[in-house]
Amino acid sequence: MKNSTFSEVQIIKILSEQNQGRMVNEICREHGISQPTFYKWKSKYGGLDVQQLSQMKELEKELSRYKKIVAELTLENAVKKDVIAKKL
Repeated sequence: MKNSTFSEVQIIKILSEQNQGRMVNEICREHGISQPTFYKWKSKYGGLDVQQLSQMKELEKELSRYKKIVAELTLENAVKKDVIAKKL
């Protein structure tokens, strides 16, 4: 999958142009994107501002850290159960 040439902050600014009354065709032509790309971005980032985006990124990092902790503890628990089972 091709990486976007636009940062998430730029995407939010592009989407906000529609709220200012500009037509989607004009916005897409100006920025060199297709309409399906615009609407895909709108479904993903619609209604967000830059501050909310940064908060969402922080929460995603925190969630990934918690998932890693849970995976490590689950593995440790499974190893302990296997050791106990072999002793019996």
